[in-house]
Amino acid sequence: MRYSLASQALVGAVAVSALTVPRSISKRLTFIDLAQFGSFPTISPEQAHKDAEPMSGLLGDGPQFTGADNNKSNSKTPEVEQLATTEDTAAAADGTCDRNNPAVRFEWRNYSADDKTTFVNAIKCLMNKPSSGNFQGSQSRYEDIVSVHQQLTPNIHQRAVFLPWHRYYVSIFESIMREECGFDRAFPWWDETLDSGNFAASDLFTDAHFGPIPAKTSDGQGTCITSGTFGGTTLHIGPGGGFTDHCLARAVDESLTGTVSAQFVQDCNSRTSYDDMRSCQELGPHAYGHNGVGAVMADVQSSPGDPIFFMHHLFVDHSFRIWQNGDASRTTTIDGCADASDPCTPITLDYTLTSNGLRPDTTIGNVMDTLGGYLCYRYDY
Repeated sequence: MRYSLASQALVGAVAVSALTVPRSISKRLTFIDLAQFGSFPTISPEQAHKDAEPMSGLLGDGPQFTGADNNKSNSKTPEVEQLATTEDTAAAADGTCDRNNPAVRFEWRNYSADDKTTFVNAIKCLMNKPSSGNFQGSQSRYEDIVSVHQQLTPNIHQRAVFLPWHRYYVSIFESIMREECGFDRAFPWWDETLDSGNFAASDLFTDAHFGPIPAKTSDGQGTCITSGTFGGTTLHIGPGGGFTDHCLARAVDESLTGTVSAQFVQDCNSRTSYDDMRSCQELGPHAYGHNGVGAVMADVQSSPGDPIFFMHHLFVDHSFRIWQNGDASRTTTIDGCADASDPCTPITLDYTLTSNGLRPDTTIGNVMDTLGGYLCYRYDY
């Protein structure tokens, strides 16, 4: 498979700035060179703000956005609801969805302590299950999922399919957790804007959940995660397109996480064109979230090796759904390029979404509406 110049730049970009932790206070930790991971390309928040289009108010999610005609602006107001059951979250299995009673994805702060533990343990379960043997380099069921992203990277980034494909990918992750590890709770998501500039203080990054998020060292290295649910994990997919054993590492830069702000998300979601919004979100809050966590998460191809990847992409999908709630037509239309040719092939709703056999292929049209039957969920706000 040939890479376009854009894809080569995407995979080979170099990280820029980071907070530092003196090596002298971390002598017992294991470090890893960050250069091998690269980083995601970005646009500046200033440029996104400059190009923002007028909006009449903040959009949100909730029962008021489950109908077919979603044209109203609403304030972002969290709701207190009963967590969905297994029956609720499987509502789309037969291709139907009760738009008034879909599964609800709950922001991490609205998730119970027991649900948080159950969620991370289900991810660990996938890591402990053997690989299907169908994915190069994979040594666990979890790495089967990682491999799909690694191998498809040139086709799913910096083009119009980015948001629908990652929505499809996260839904596959959820279904495998439920079917193969017995996960039976509502799914969570992470509102990163509430932790902007201070990811390290989030309850996500504690030993009870995803483990710590150390800063880049003073000599530019990442830190291997040795505690928490995923402490001591060895990754076999990556860095990049390779298959070299390496640790699960992080190297947070809070100057970059600080860019993942509500203003940046709103500026991107002000775009009326799908592909303008997609490009802004992909190179904006999405990219800064990856680069801000750093190390494995900054690896364009193999970033799912860090399980926080899925919490990050649940945030990205939330932003996508919020944009769709601005106009009913946004679940039935799409624009942009399907490939990197010049002139490019226009994207259509019939474009095939694949997971290289991990799950059956589907189409963009099937995932554009999260209440359309193939999927059946919304967010709590």
